[in-house]
Amino acid sequence: MTETTRNRLMLVIAIIMAAVYLFPLYWMYITALKSGSEMFATPPSFWPNQPQWGTYGEVWESRGMARYMWNSLVIAIGSVTLITVLGVGCAYVLARYRNVWVDIGLFLILMLQVLPASLMVTPIFVGFSQFGMLNYPRIAVIIAIAAKSMPFFVVLVRATFMAVPMELEEAALVDGNSRVGAFFSIVLPLARNGILVSAILIFMQAFGEFVYSKSMIQAAELQPASVGLNSFMGPNTNEWNNIMAYATMYVTPILAIFVLLQRRIVSGLTSGALK
Repeated sequence: MTETTRNRLMLVIAIIMAAVYLFPLYWMYITALKSGSEMFATPPSFWPNQPQWGTYGEVWESRGMARYMWNSLVIAIGSVTLITVLGVGCAYVLARYRNVWVDIGLFLILMLQVLPASLMVTPIFVGFSQFGMLNYPRIAVIIAIAAKSMPFFVVLVRATFMAVPMELEEAALVDGNSRVGAFFSIVLPLARNGILVSAILIFMQAFGEFVYSKSMIQAAELQPASVGLNSFMGPNTNEWNNIMAYATMYVTPILAIFVLLQRRIVSGLTSGALK
C-alpha cells in the first residue's frame, strides 16, 4: 500500500468516525424543526417536510431562556474567574518548586479530579448549609464548581509553566526583578496562551454544569439553562421538538466558541513558550 493510498484510507476512516460522532448533534437540530407527527414517523425522515422555525421563538419566550442563559453565563464567568485567580499561582508553584511534598500535593490534586460531582455534592451541600452559603446559591455553585474543576486547570497550566525556561526567570532576577516581578513580567506573558485555553475549557464545563445547580439553587429565577432543560422532563413528556429546540439554543453558543477558537485551543495545548 502506497503512502497516498494509506492517507486516503485514513481520511475516509476519519470522515466516517466524525459522521458517526456528529450524527446525534445533527438529529437534535432537525428534530427541533419537525412537527409532532413527523417526529414519530416510520421510517424517520432525515429532513422535515415543513420546517417549524417558529418552535425556537415559542420555546425562547415560554421557557424564559434569556434568564436561564444569563444565569449560566454568570455562573460560568464567576467560576472561571475564581479558578484562574487561585489556580495560576498553584500551578506555578507546582511547576517550579519540585520536591517530595510538591509531588504529594500534585498527586492529591489529581485524585480530586477523579471524584464525580454526584459524590461531592452531598458533603458540599451540608457544609454550605452550615455556613449559610445556601442563602447565596449562585456564589455557592461557583465555589463548588471551582473546587471540582481546579485540579483540571492546575494540571494543564502547570504543564504550560514547565515549558517556560527557568533561565528567563533567572535572567530577570539578575537584572534586579523580584520573584513576583519576574513572574508577572516574564513567565505570565509567555504562558498566557495555555492559561487562556484552560480557562476556555473550564468555561465550557461550567456553562453546562447541572448537579450543583440543581441541588443548591431552588429559586427558578436563579437557575441556569441546564436546570431549565431538566424542567421539560416528566412521566408523560412528549414535547421532543420543544426539548430539542431548547437544547439547540443552549448548545449552539458553546459549539460556536469551540469552532471559532479551535486553532487557539489546539496550539495552546501543544505549543511551548519559545516559538
